[in-house]
Amino acid sequence: QVQLVESGGGLVQTGGSLRLSCAASGRTFSNYVMGWFRQAPGKEREFVATISWSGNIKYYAATVKDRFTISKDNAKNTVYLEMNSLKPEDTAVYYCGAGPSSVRVIAPSRYDYWGQGTQVTVSS
Repeated sequence: QVQLVESGGGLVQTGGSLRLSCAASGRTFSNYVMGWFRQAPGKEREFVATISWSGNIKYYAATVKDRFTISKDNAKNTVYLEMNSLKPEDTAVYYCGAGPSSVRVIAPSRYDYWGQGTQVTVSS
């Protein structure tokens, strides 16, 4: 089992920044691809970014590339999502997931473990 706990969400104005954290515990953290996903009201959960177990390979959705940065600290068992130039359309609950062996596997159904989510609201 892997337990994931997200934090760092909040209310920010358009153009602002937030840093999300996902703390993992349980089974060996470094064996998993870690991902950030988001779900807006009335919409399906969608891929945001993934990072390999080593931290060397990263993959981003086109809608956040060049604005968001995913990173991890294996010593702290923590994954981060630095979000800059935020837009109202970034408003969603952001979830951390642990799953398969490839960063290009982005379907939420392929991820085995999830956190409870953290709300990000971007005001216009």
